[in-house]
Amino acid sequence: MKILVSNDDGYLATGINALIDALEKVADVVVVAPDRNRSAASNSLTLSTPLRVSQYGKNRFKVDGTPSDCVHLAVTGLLDEEPDLVVSGINHGANLGDDVIYSGTVAAAMEGRFLGLPTIAMSLVGKTLVGAQLTHFETAARIAVELVKKIERASLAPDTVLNVNVPDLPYEELTGIRATRLGFRHKSEQVLTDTDPYGRPIYWVGPAGEGQDAGDGTDFHAIEQGAVAITPLKVDLTRHDAVPSIADWLKQ
Repeated sequence: MKILVSNDDGYLATGINALIDALEKVADVVVVAPDRNRSAASNSLTLSTPLRVSQYGKNRFKVDGTPSDCVHLAVTGLLDEEPDLVVSGINHGANLGDDVIYSGTVAAAMEGRFLGLPTIAMSLVGKTLVGAQLTHFETAARIAVELVKKIERASLAPDTVLNVNVPDLPYEELTGIRATRLGFRHKSEQVLTDTDPYGRPIYWVGPAGEGQDAGDGTDFHAIEQGAVAITPLKVDLTRHDAVPSIADWLKQ
C-alpha cells in the first residue's frame, strides 16, 4: 500500500514524524506537507500565486502552501504514482465537533476524498489547548497503523473521511475505540484585545468553546471516557430535509 502523509502543523512537527515512523513499518510512505504551521487553514487552496516545492529527503516534500494545496499537488501532478490512501496528522490537539470546519488536518484528508481516495485525519487530544503539552504521539500513531491494516482487510469507501481523535494517554490506558458522531461546541470565547509596542490595538481570536452537545455517542464523550473517537465524515453539507420547507418559504 502506498500512503500519502500530510498535516497542518508543518513537516517538522512531532506528530507527523511519529506518524511517518509508524506507517513506514507497514506501507510505502510519501510525505507532502506544509513548510510551516498552517493550522486552521481549513480547505483553502492557493490560486493567485505559484506553489514552491522543496525535497528534504527521499519521498519527502515540503510545500509553501496549505494542507489542501499539499494533497492536491501531490495527487494531481507531483507524484509519479497515485497513493492508495491519504493519512493526515497527527494533529497537535483536538479536532472534535465544530473543529472540523476550520481544521487544516481534516481539510487535507477531505482534499484526498475530493480526488477519489479514502482518507484518515488523525488528532491527539490533551486536556488543554496547548499542543506542546501533548506526549503520547506514539499512541495515535499505533491507532493509525491499526486503521490502515483494517482498510487493507476491508476497503474503506472513497467518499468517506475518517476523523480520528485519540486521547493523550498511553496505549494500554485507552478504554476502547468507538464509532461516533460529531458533537458541537458552545460559541467561542470573547476575542482577546491588546496593544502592540506602538500602542495600536491588536486582537487574538479567543479559544474554542467547551462541548455543548457532548453526550453519549459523540466524539466529545468518547474522548472524555478515554476512548478513541472515529467519526465518518461526508462532504455534502446540504440539509436535505429542509429543502421542501425552503421551497415553501420562497413562495410566501
